[in-house]
Amino acid sequence: MNKPVNIIATLFLVLSSLSFSGCESSKSQVLAASESQVKLRSMQSRIFDTTDKTKTLRTAMATLQDLGFVIDKADDVLGSVSATKLDRYAVRITVSIRPRGETQMLVRANAQYNLKAIEDPEPYQQFFAAFEKAMFLTAHNVE
Repeated sequence: MNKPVNIIATLFLVLSSLSFSGCESSKSQVLAASESQVKLRSMQSRIFDTTDKTKTLRTAMATLQDLGFVIDKADDVLGSVSATKLDRYAVRITVSIRPRGETQMLVRANAQYNLKAIEDPEPYQQFFAAFEKAMFLTAHNVE
């Protein structure tokens, strides 16, 4: 009667060691994926010294239109705007604006091509370069 218990115990140890080794490889995959997500999020986000969420949202809408996007949806309460650009390819972008602390706004642009996140930094750099200029002009009441 002792042999079946030993066989079951041995089988349990072998199976559990296999499952733990599988966790280790999936753990490294999760860490690699989260590292790439952090890198992507840093490309997508900028912080601006303003407290005016509505003005920031309107500036984002104007910037997107200047870059050839068509506004699909905008929500002042949520602080988000979605737009699409159909110029040889279809790109969808969502810009969200939320307070960061007492004196700043966090602006995040999330661009997709064929439902896949754009991971190339260039489109984000182009958007934020134009957006920063527009924010400067807006802050100094230049039309």
